[in-house]
Order: sequence, then structure tokens, then C-alpha cells
Amino acid sequence: MKKRTYITFILLVFLASNTYSEEEATSIKYATGNIVKTDKAAKTAYPLERVSYQDDDSWLLYLPAILSKRKSPDGPPTGNQDGHCTIPSEAGEEDTSRPDHVVGNGTPQSCTSEEVVAAVAKGGIITFNCGPKPVTIVLEQTAKVFNNTGPQIVIDGGGKVTLSGGGVRRILYMNTCDPNQVWTTSHCQNQDQPQLTVQNLTFVNGNSKGEEIYDGGGAIWVRGGRFKIVNSRFLKNVCSDTGPDAGGAAVRAFSQYEGNPVYVVNSTFGGGEGYGNVGSNGGGLSSIGVSYTVINSLFSYNQAIGNGANPARPGTPGGGSGGAIYNDGNTFRLTLCGTKIEQNRANEGGGAIFFVSNDRTGSLIINESLLSHNPSDGFETPEYPGIFFLGKGKPLVTDSTIE
Repeated sequence: MKKRTYITFILLVFLASNTYSEEEATSIKYATGNIVKTDKAAKTAYPLERVSYQDDDSWLLYLPAILSKRKSPDGPPTGNQDGHCTIPSEAGEEDTSRPDHVVGNGTPQSCTSEEVVAAVAKGGIITFNCGPKPVTIVLEQTAKVFNNTGPQIVIDGGGKVTLSGGGVRRILYMNTCDPNQVWTTSHCQNQDQPQLTVQNLTFVNGNSKGEEIYDGGGAIWVRGGRFKIVNSRFLKNVCSDTGPDAGGAAVRAFSQYEGNPVYVVNSTFGGGEGYGNVGSNGGGLSSIGVSYTVINSLFSYNQAIGNGANPARPGTPGGGSGGAIYNDGNTFRLTLCGTKIEQNRANEGGGAIFFVSNDRTGSLIINESLLSHNPSDGFETPEYPGIFFLGKGKPLVTDSTIE
């Protein structure tokens, strides 16, 4: 077999071993003459005789474009593919090359709920060794951070690990003011650690509806220290359906040290029809008094389904605001850069963003972002479709589209 033909053969085997959207499959067939499997069709054997038929291998020129459009194997892509904002050094990935704890010993079967929960309880830098293929770990109990195991706690899935709540429980919990997780200071609401980072992970089917004390946060609930999300996805998580303050079907955050922001970088909340996060308020993010800096991220198909707003109108349970993001409190800032928010919905205010600074000192900054088709079924701020804003002046919008 000629060297060029051998390389062609290897590449075709690679293409045939993966799953593609119908659009991608059409592009591959056009470029190579070979049939590959799609999300809606079973694998079709590719015709090996066509390998030698490629006279000039010009189809290889198409390969970078084909592969660059690949979606993650089990759902929407990670982050906004059109976002190009600069990521501050403190907002980027943490170095996990020397982990303190490794979940698994190289096989999917070794990556268990028990192993994950134990690793998170020990703290430090946590990675996974579950084999070469993507794996989903369904947690049988919520993984909880102990506040004396820091200062740094990093959970890195390597882009191959999905943590699932199985549709019945929250996935991850950190609370510096919860005595069960160890008090480490006399000022739990304003301490600089633990510093929790989740990166290269998918959180799916988290459910905090059964939580009575610390509600919201279907996938992740955080209070205190510092918190950062990098290169991660949040799909099909839920929290309470109603309640004026209940929220964060995916993530709920409180009390960040010295008012520093929660960074959300190159991450996806929802991302496609059927993948959205759903709760009373803030389908993606929810917080009281917490600043967010959201960079190159995607929010779509998330919903705030409560009704009656906040405070709840008489005769209603309350809620229904912030289809994608819900911010409440006094002095805080929401900054979006390179972020796409589209096809989210709120029963009440802010199909995309609900932002209320009670003392009118909070600010909303939108840069190089797209907010599109985020209906607010109740109310929104004139001239800012999908946004309800009460804060300092007007939202500061540059190089962005809000429609």
C-alpha cells in the first residue's frame, strides 16, 4: 500500500469511528465520497475500495474544517464558539499536572460515585483516570467540599467526565458557613478559601428540589471562598419550580471573598433544545450579592418557570425571572464578554438577564456579546429586549447585539 494511500486509510477509519451531525456527515461525504454515521442513523460501513480511488487526496484539505465543527460526543459544544475575548490569567484553567487524588484506575468501572465523593471530601487537586472514552458517573450522594481541605480545590474532568445527579440530587456543594463542613474562620461569609475550580467537566441531571435549607443550585451550590467554572457544561439540571428567591437550576452562588467575581469561562448552560436548565429563577446562574464575569460562554434554552416575581404577587408562589442569569442584592457587577445568550425564557422578567441592585449601585456590562430571542413573558426594560435592569445608570453595552 502506498504511503499516501495508507495515511488516507487511517484518516477514513478515524472519520468512520465517530458520530456526526447530518450537516457534518454531508460535508464529509462531499469531500471524501465516504459515508459516516450520524446522530440519527446507525453506523454504515465505509467502502474501503474508495481509498485507492482517491487519486489526489485533495479531500484532505477539507479535514480541518470538518473537525473544527465537531460537537462534543454527548451534547452541545463547550462555550461560545464565536467568542474571542481575552481570558485573564486568574480566570483560566488551573494546572492539574500533579494531582493530589485521582479517581479511577484506568477503567470506566473504577470511576464510581463513592470514589468521586471521597476525593472531593479530601480536597486538593482531583483528576480522573477512567479510560480513553467519555464516561458518565451517576452520583449516589452529593459530593461535598470540606472547608479545611484547601486552600485550593480543583476538580478536572479532562473533557471526558460527566457527573450526573441522576435526576434526584444536587451534584456538588460547598458552604463555608455550614458547620457540618467545618468552620475554619469566625467570618465564614467573607473568607478567602476554599478556592474551588471546576474545569473540563459536564454536569447533568442535577436536582435540588428536595433541598429545604440551601435551595437552588441544581448542579452546584457554593457559599464563601472563591469559585470558578472553566470549560464546562451544565445540561438538564433543575431546582425548585417556584419561589421568589429560589434559583440557579445549574449554579447558585453566595458570599464571594471581598466581592471578587465568580469567573465563568468558555462554558455552556443548556446549549441546545432539550438540554436547558430549568428552575424558578435563573436557569443558568443565580445569586444574591455576587458578581459574575462571564467570558466566551453560551446560554440557551434555559427557563425561569416560577410565577409571581419577587416579592411574590398576592396569591402566587413567586419567581419566574432570569431565564439565563438572575442577579439580586446591592453592590455587584455582571460582566459579559464574548458570550451568547439566546432562546432562553422567563415567565416574569428578564428572559436573558434579571438584574436588580436594591441600592442601585450594581452595574451591568455587555461587551462583544449577542443576546437574541430571549422572551420575557411578564416585564423587561425598554430598549433592552430580554433584560430587566435596575442598577447604576444604564447597562454599558459595546460591540454587542441585543434583540
